[in-house]
Order: sequence, then structure tokens, then C-alpha cells
Amino acid sequence: MICLEGCGDEIARETCGCKGEEPVLYRCWDCFGVEMVCRACILQWHAHNPLHRVEEWHSTFFVRVSLKLLGLHIQLGHNPGEKCYNPERASGNDFVVIDVHGIHEIGLDFCGCETAQIHYKQLIRAQWFPATATNPQTATTFTLMEFFHLLTFESKVSAYEFYHSIARRTDNTSTTPIRDCYSAFMGMVRQWRHLKVLKRAGRGHDPSGVDATSAGECAVLCPACPHPAKNLPEGWEDAPHDIRWKYALFLAINANFRLKWKVVLSDNVDPSLNAGSCYFVEETAYKQYLSEHGCEPQEKSTCVSHNAVNMADTKSSRGLAATGVGTVDCARHDMKLPNGVGDLQKVKAKPGARYLNMDYLVFSVMVGFAVVVFNLSYDITCQWHKKLWSRMASMPPRLQLNRNNKIIRFFVPKFHLNAHIQSCQTEFSFNFGKNVGRTDGEAPERGWANINRVASSTKEMGPGARRDTLDDHFSDWNWKKVTMLGQSLLHKVKEASRRAKLHQEELNELEQSIPAPSLAVWKSEIERWEEDNTQPNPFESKVIPMTQAAIRRQLAEKEAADLRAGVDVSLHADISPSVLIASGIDLQDQQRCLAADISALGQHATDTQKTKISNQSNALRRRLDNWAQIQVLYMPTVASIRAMEDAGHSEGTTALKPEKFQLWLPSQLDPHLPCDQQLRESHDALNDVRQHIHLFTHLNTFRMANVRGQHASTRARTALNLAVEKKHASKAKYDAAWDALTALAPSLGKVGWTDIMRPLGGTDMRPMGDFIQGQSEGTHDIPWIWKTPGVLQDNDEGLQDCLRIEWCKARAREARWSEELLLLLEEMRRVLMFLTWQGTWWSGLASARHFERPADSEGSRAYANRQSALREAMVEKFRQRWAIVPAVVAAELDDDSTLDMADTDGTLTIEGPPPLAAED
Repeated sequence: MICLEGCGDEIARETCGCKGEEPVLYRCWDCFGVEMVCRACILQWHAHNPLHRVEEWHSTFFVRVSLKLLGLHIQLGHNPGEKCYNPERASGNDFVVIDVHGIHEIGLDFCGCETAQIHYKQLIRAQWFPATATNPQTATTFTLMEFFHLLTFESKVSAYEFYHSIARRTDNTSTTPIRDCYSAFMGMVRQWRHLKVLKRAGRGHDPSGVDATSAGECAVLCPACPHPAKNLPEGWEDAPHDIRWKYALFLAINANFRLKWKVVLSDNVDPSLNAGSCYFVEETAYKQYLSEHGCEPQEKSTCVSHNAVNMADTKSSRGLAATGVGTVDCARHDMKLPNGVGDLQKVKAKPGARYLNMDYLVFSVMVGFAVVVFNLSYDITCQWHKKLWSRMASMPPRLQLNRNNKIIRFFVPKFHLNAHIQSCQTEFSFNFGKNVGRTDGEAPERGWANINRVASSTKEMGPGARRDTLDDHFSDWNWKKVTMLGQSLLHKVKEASRRAKLHQEELNELEQSIPAPSLAVWKSEIERWEEDNTQPNPFESKVIPMTQAAIRRQLAEKEAADLRAGVDVSLHADISPSVLIASGIDLQDQQRCLAADISALGQHATDTQKTKISNQSNALRRRLDNWAQIQVLYMPTVASIRAMEDAGHSEGTTALKPEKFQLWLPSQLDPHLPCDQQLRESHDALNDVRQHIHLFTHLNTFRMANVRGQHASTRARTALNLAVEKKHASKAKYDAAWDALTALAPSLGKVGWTDIMRPLGGTDMRPMGDFIQGQSEGTHDIPWIWKTPGVLQDNDEGLQDCLRIEWCKARAREARWSEELLLLLEEMRRVLMFLTWQGTWWSGLASARHFERPADSEGSRAYANRQSALREAMVEKFRQRWAIVPAVVAAELDDDSTLDMADTDGTLTIEGPPPLAAED
């Protein structure tokens, strides 16, 4: 790099390669190589590259010099080197071109011949984009505009940052004056974005012209969504219900409060060029509707306090014209939909008017899709949908949806669902709703991370420039999603095939443990609810949650039943095993309190404080001694443990403090220590485990919902600890029985018992419906202890109710994954059909419009044919990628399959380059 600062190997060169007499002083920094030539040669070389950076040798170092100063003059309207007989000098002879190499002042002549085009067209034919159509004096190269366009999509760089990077590349020392063309550059960027939108939408090929562009026509459509006459089969409207559900449109509604907009200019000063032809709705009609209905009141929420829309009315909205944007997305493929975006304005009077924004956006999207089944997802849909149809009656006629023969269902996104009340969590759940697959409704949330990076720059723009910029970014997001459908849908099909088989097996295993009559009743209940949601919800509990008193009563009743059956294990007239454990837990709490009081004394405690602590210690020691004497009756093993502890103390050692006395409750004992209890049947022990898990779950649910305050919480914690101790004791009993069966089964000839009675691990001791890390409602499994035969033999009403609900959920998981697989296969078919239709549509546009100049006609045909060929190439690419889908699905249905599920094309990522060149 140091060598390149000088002449390098060219230092010995005395004459130019042209054999001329001019000194060899010039080299080009952008041409290949570092050859030095004379002035005549450098000008000849750069007739085709007039924007390269040239340096001149000044005896001891190189200095940047412009080709204009060296005498290069650029002639438009003719090929380089050709002479124009009527050149027209650019105004002021100071034309500026912004290129990736820098900002250049050039000498420019327009062609004034009889057949010459208007000046701005001559610049465009040279692939220079003019700043204005009238007497242009500034232009940017197409190369620069394409580079900035892609760079701003990927890195979200602002036009300000990009332009000043180009300016610093021209001169990074501020010693050379550079023309300030930033305002002109901003205007060119905006025009470039808009013209690209029109070109890609085929508006330049339409005989009716750009003015006939309809609302949302320039948006990039989702090929996997249902589009009648484009990717749906003939007669789809008359398909039976068990097939028509696959033609549903999934919409996800959301708001983004980071895409704010400050009070900068107005729509009259800075109107949108797109004007509702992409994703933002047409602003004039939108604002008129809001102003007419903005003061209508909103009903009070019957669910939790929702702020999804009212967040706009906060102190952070000061100085803002828009507090964010509302959007309607394709819920299954994460794409923005035509006319599905609009600004959210700050409400001065009644904040409830925010529903109006979403109403307008939702119906703007829905009227554009002639489908009969809609599945709408919104995080406050439980409130928003209540008076939706009455509000629709006040909307403009063009937005009033014909509801005849249409099915419209409402859901809450999965991540937001837990914030709702219990009834909403079942009524609006994607997990429990029929014919929705594994849709989660969170599609807009995934896209915000991408678009939020432009928030800092768009909030300072004018209203029209902001909407056009966001429209452009939404189009790029959609296009990248389209190019990645080949990988993303294949990945989902593989996952859905595997999960569908897994959950089918788990449902079958669970049903084997349920009596057929119970199963028939449950199945009838859930099928009635799926057809009519006004029927009793089978996912809701029919049993009142247990209280702490109920827990203690149930334990006492169990001991009474043992007494009647002659299997009483009580060895004390007044204290039963459960009372012993409960009092032991209370003693533990007293030990903790005493330890806390002692630690709070400090170094300078008074005599009164010390006396109080001493009295507490003595009282606790007496209670511990009495409790330990009774404990030995039920747990003889503890006597030998305490004897070993006493032997470990020397005679001179201070007596053990009561707050540190080890109680040795059942959960603290080593399960491998010898046990004096008789070996019971493992089924009884496992039933005890299930009972205590069930008791703990109900008690904990009651505590979380109802218990407040330190005193009540302490009592609740004591009851919970009692249930935990019982659960651990039952586990130890089961482990002992299982170990004994393992040792005795071979000699007794017992086989097959291990298929039912398995080793009991910590993750197996979960309530039904509980998740472990990495699982969710749609992916979690059921612990095996709830799938063993005889679970319903116990008459516990609560346990039976829990099992009924868990069976409903297991059935729903199996159904959703099976539906997901069918939906994905249908979406693959729709993608191929849509791209095929789009390719045919572009072929038809090739000759749709008549141009006066043959060159224009040829260019129109060439672009249309290239777009058609691009769709055909995408179809072929997707077909090749999806060729393994039948084998994948069949292999997952085959128990003996060992198909490798790895994607042959590597890791799936939206940030990666598309499989084909980006659409131009």
C-alpha cells in the first residue's frame, strides 16, 4: 500500500505507450492496474468511463485532478467518440453527477439534433437519473441509485449518511470545495423509489397509464395466500366445508408505536407519490373518516385493561403528528398486505376512537380478497370484535364487507394470550380453534425488528416522503419473503410431518389409559363446541379449585379411609403421619424465624433482646425434642442417623443450637437408606404421586389467585410444603417398590411390567399441561405417569377433570399439527400456481401497450419477458426443492423411516441472499 502512493514500477517509464511526446503523469485509481499514461491517452481511455478518479504526478506525490480540467467533454445523444453537429452546452457548464466514486463536476453537452430527445431523457438513456425534468443540472448514476437502494434495505442507512459518505470519498480533508447536492439527492431518491414501484407493478405496460393505478395495485403480493382467479382451483367456492377451510385468509392486526412521525410539513406541501397504491391507505379519505367519527365512545373492557391502541395517548406523544402505525399482515407468511398500513394519530378527546383506525385498515384489506373464510388475529380481539359490524355500518360504502356466506373467526396471538382472562384464553386460542393449523398470529411482531431501524430517520421526514419510504421497505421485505418461500415452506413441512406423527402417537397412548365410555363422552363434547362455540367449553375446568382447608381435609379423609380398611400406619394415638409432617414443616418455619431474629441482633444487643432470644430458643428446643421422639416411631432410620451425628461431636463441644437442628423429613432422607415400611404395589405408590401432584397444583393455583399478605402467604406456603413432602414421600415409596420389582421380577417370572411402570424422574412429576424448558402449548408432551392404565380408577373428581382437559388439549395438538401439514401442502400448490399465473400475466403485458418509438416497444417487451422468465425460473427452482416433499411426508408416516431431515441448501435465514437475482 505504501508503494502505491508513488509511481511504483512505473517510475522508470519515460514515454507513454502511444509513443507521444507528452509526459507520463496520469493514472486512474478506478481502472484495473496502475499504469501511467499521458494526458491524451487518459482522456481517450475515459471516454467510456467519464466518472473515474484520475491522479496527476506532481514531481513528488500524486494529486487528484478532474477529467473536466484535463479537457474531457461528455456528449449525450451519441455513442462515445461520435460527433454531434448541434451540441447544447449544459447550463453554466457546471453539471454535477453523483456516482459511487464520488461527486463529479463534468463538462456536458446535450444533443440538439432534429431527432434528439428532451434533455432529461438523454440523461436517462445514459443511465443517469436527473434531479429535475426541467433544465437539469444534477444527476446520479443508476449504479449509485441501485447501490443505495439495496444498501438502505439491508443496513437501513439514511440518505443523509449515505450522501455524506460519498462526499467524504470525494474529499475527506475539506480542503477542496464540493457542491452541496444533498437536497437534490433526496428528491432523486424519492422519485427513484416511486418509479421502481410503478415499473415492477407493470404500470408502464398498462395502456391506461399510471393515473389509472388502483388502490394497493403496486404492492408485492403473497403468493401463498389465497387469491381467487390466480391460485385457487376452479369451483373452490362450492367445495365442502372439510376442504374449503384450506382456502381461508389469515390476517394479523398490530400496531407499532416506534414508527412515530413528528409534525413536519403537511400533506399539501409534501404529498405521497404512491397515494395509496401500495401498503399505506390513501391519506385524504382515511383522515376524513377519522375526523368524522373520532369522537364516538368505546365500550368498557370486560377483559384485562388493554393499552394496545390507547398507548398513543401518552406524554411521549408531544410534538408528534402520528404516534405510530397500524398494520394488517398475512398471519402465516409475515408479509404486509395491500392498503393494510395507516398512521395512528393522537386523540385529544376520547381515546376509544383508536378502534376506528384498525377498523378502516382491516376492511381496506378484506374487501380486496374475494375469499369466504377469514381468520383474524389481534391482541385485543376479545374487545375489538364485539361491535365491529355495527361500526362497519358507519364506514364508507366501498369498505362495507358483504358478510353473506362468509365465515369470520377471531383469535388472540399466542404470545399475548396469557395476558387475557381465562375465558378469553380458551375462546380465542389458536391452539384450540379448529382448522387453523399452527398459526400463531404473531407475524407483525417478527417484521418490526426489521423496519424499526428506519424509525429514527422517517420520523423527521415529510408525510409523503415517510409513507413512500416505508412502502418501499415493506415491498422489499415482502419480496425477500417471496424468494425464500422455497426454503421456508420446505422447512415447515418437515417439522409439521415430524410433529404430526409424534403427537398422534402421544394421543393414542393417552387414550389407551382412558375408558371408552369416558372417551366417547369427551369426544362428543369437544365436537359440539368446535361446531358451535356457544356450547360449554371443554377446555375449561368444571371443578372448583381446592383451598388450603380442602387439602388438609382430603389428607385427613385419606387417613380415615386407611383406618377403616385396616391399613392404618399411625403409631401414635394422637399424631398421624400427615400431622407429624405438617408439624415438622411448622418447626422448620420457626427455625427460620429464630435464625432471622438472631442475625438481626447485631453486635450491641441489649439484655432484654438477648433474654427474648434465649426464651425463644428454649421453647423451640422443647418442641423439637418432643417432635423427635414421635418421629422415631414412624421413621426408625432417623434414630441411627442422629446417633451417628451425636457420635461425631466431641464431649466438649457446645450443644447443637435449635435453629440448626436437622429434622430429617422424608424429602431430606437418602432414598437408598433402608426402609422399615412394607413393600407396597407400585400402582398404589404411583397413584399417590399423582394425587399429591394434583393437590399441589390446585393449591398453588389458589394461592397465586387469592392469597395476599405475609400471614396468609406463610400459611399457604406451609400447606404447599406439606404437599411437596407428601409427593416426595410417595416418590420414595414408588422408587422402593420399583427397585424391589426389578430385583424380584426375574425370579417370579414377571415380564412386561416395565412398559407400564417406568423409572420416575423429576421431569415426570409434572402436572398435566405443565411445560419444561423449550416447550409450548403446541409442542409439549404429557408425562408418562398420566398415561398409565387405571388413571381414572380413582374417584377424585378434580383429577378426572384435569385428565379430561388434558385429553382435549392433546387432541387439539394432534389436530393442529395435522392441519398445519395440510395447509402447508396447499400453500405450496398455491405458490406454484400464483407464480405461474404471474408469469403468464407478464407475458401478456409484453404487447399490451403501443409505443411510438420501436426502441420503447422493444424495451417494454424485454422487461415483461424477463419478469415472466424470472417467475418461470422461480417455479422450476421451487419444484426441484419441493420434489422430496412426498417422500418426507410418507417417511414420517412410516415407523421404520430414517429419512435425513436436514435441508440440503443449508441454514434458513431471511438475511441471506435470495435464490435468484433480486427483481429489478
